[in-house]
Amino acid sequence: MKRKIWVSGATGNMGKAVIQKFLSADDQVMATILPGEKRPVWPEKQPELTELNLQDEKAVADSIEVYLQKNSTIDIAVLTVGGFALGNLEATSSDSIYKMLNLNFVTAFNCAKPLFLQMKKQGFGRIFLIGARPGLNMKDSKGVFAYGLSKSMIFRLAELLNEEAKGTEVVVNVVVPSTIDTPQNRSAMPDADPDLWVKAEEIAEIIHFYSSEAARAIREPIIKIYNRS
Repeated sequence: MKRKIWVSGATGNMGKAVIQKFLSADDQVMATILPGEKRPVWPEKQPELTELNLQDEKAVADSIEVYLQKNSTIDIAVLTVGGFALGNLEATSSDSIYKMLNLNFVTAFNCAKPLFLQMKKQGFGRIFLIGARPGLNMKDSKGVFAYGLSKSMIFRLAELLNEEAKGTEVVVNVVVPSTIDTPQNRSAMPDADPDLWVKAEEIAEIIHFYSSEAARAIREPIIKIYNRS
């Protein structure tokens, strides 16, 4: 039976890899892109794509409701949308904090809330949020002040949702990658060794495992994917 997968951020490197992994497993995938964004294409099967501003809480809830009217359940959600910014305390303004909060926390919350409520209603489901090392340990937020603060809220969100889901088959996971091997990161850090980084495809493989029946008994995991960096 095909599982129903909901992915935010179909155009990002991680989103593309996650979608490809679930498509190759013959799952049914729905993924979001920004309004007006160029639609990506996968090698063989294609996901259902919907244009959605994830900072619009009502639009997200309405879109998920429309999806459920056609599909009745959502088994797995992977929320990959986010953003990054440099800046120490001196260089950080409240505007930059709000920007990071909107990109990294509000987009995740707007998706996670209706998805989580639906999964509780249906009695099962897994949500994967994307954390970051600076959000996991604030000492690593030096130089990325606003980013670290925004990502720290992802872990608190997962804790709250898992507390509410105790005794059910609904689990919220936080995936914490180190530097991801992407063309953008290679260009930005030409002197770094990308062999130390983690590939988007590796992240997708691990998410796929944690969504499988083999990982059913695992609860509240923080999944650190650091490779050697």
